[in-house]
Amino acid sequence: MTVHPVDQRLPAGQLLTFGLQHVLAMYAGAVAVPLIVGGAMHLSTADIGYLVNADLLVSGVATLLQCLGVWVFGARLPIMQGCTFAAVTPMVMIGTTGGGLPAGYGAIIVSGLVVVLLAPYFSRLTRFFPPVVTGTIILVIGVSLLPVAVGWAAGGVGTPGFGKPLNLAVAFGVLVLVVLVHRFVPGLLGRIAVLVGIVVGTVAAIPLGLTDFSHVGGSPAIEVTTPFHFGLPTFEPGAIVAFVIVMLVTMTETSGSVLAVGEIVDRPVDTTTLARALRADGLSSLLGGIFNTFPYTAFGQNVGLVALTRVRSRYVVATAGGILVLLGLVPVLGEIVASVPQPVLGGAGIVMFGSVAAGGVRMLKQVSFDGTNNLMIIAVALGIGLVPVAAPTVYAQFPGWFQTIMNSGISAGSIAAVLLNLLFNGVKVNTQPSDLK
Repeated sequence: MTVHPVDQRLPAGQLLTFGLQHVLAMYAGAVAVPLIVGGAMHLSTADIGYLVNADLLVSGVATLLQCLGVWVFGARLPIMQGCTFAAVTPMVMIGTTGGGLPAGYGAIIVSGLVVVLLAPYFSRLTRFFPPVVTGTIILVIGVSLLPVAVGWAAGGVGTPGFGKPLNLAVAFGVLVLVVLVHRFVPGLLGRIAVLVGIVVGTVAAIPLGLTDFSHVGGSPAIEVTTPFHFGLPTFEPGAIVAFVIVMLVTMTETSGSVLAVGEIVDRPVDTTTLARALRADGLSSLLGGIFNTFPYTAFGQNVGLVALTRVRSRYVVATAGGILVLLGLVPVLGEIVASVPQPVLGGAGIVMFGSVAAGGVRMLKQVSFDGTNNLMIIAVALGIGLVPVAAPTVYAQFPGWFQTIMNSGISAGSIAAVLLNLLFNGVKVNTQPSDLK
């Protein structure tokens, strides 16, 4: 019996190598949420470090759950899980002006439970995701992530050296190296071109003064995250409503990413699989509230890596989840990974995120444009999805719930694509088709 590439168990060495590549690709994004929230709430360095370790631990558990599956939880696809950025604003608002971290974590626990309960109903919306919608969403995901990679390449938005020619030169060097290794090096090395680029780029960055490892070793050897470290959760209605909205946005983002992965690995996602993926998101977020971290969603960074490497085994990403768990338990390992400089990640990120966008273009090849309004659907949904990317503060004068939804280009573009497809293809009207082709 032929085993589908998604279910193939690769040799241990390859699992570890490919898994490490996934970890390095998503690490900066994975720890960004606890760093931003901790900084905005003026937590101590020790507490921020605790948040980071908790995040890595639960992110690893969430990834294992999504890849391997337990009962009705997990899509059993190569999907990497990480904190959703949609949680940053409400968490900071609740933490600074509301009931503090306990109220935030109480809201996360409740909203995670809501996702578990809603998952089988939300998953039935897959019929509203034909190729014109799914391809557009994947394209929006990739294009929305590219500015993140550019920010990394320039040295990190807000850093004193942002935009220095040296930063951009290192990023460009890593980008060129990834492309050349991918093109000319056969076998395993060619398939880990991103890892090669990150490792070589990090080594080259040491004499350039962009990174050093002198600070490594100051943390305890092992640090175990304990439940309710910041106090028992409280359950405030306003905070709960805010996070339920966040989780509805997250469910939309996860649906798009899961559908994208299904297309990339040639295992189309059905209603049952999507329900399992969403339940895993909900359960992971519930665990996040218990273990002092945040809601979780599928990471677009790693969708691009799957597309780029063509390594489809879910056990590779599960290995990456195991590495995250280890990083969460052994802080010194996290310090080593955290020493990878932003420009190096930026050079690799441009390739990965561009691969996501290219995957959307490839899917849109299945779409018919002659005598249809599909071009209008793609054009408008892409434009709406890129509004917050082009102008991040454009919705600053709107209510908080509106900002939560629309400040995510992925969710805004997804909602627009679904509604436009219903308007043009799902509702039968007696009009002539548009001449837009």
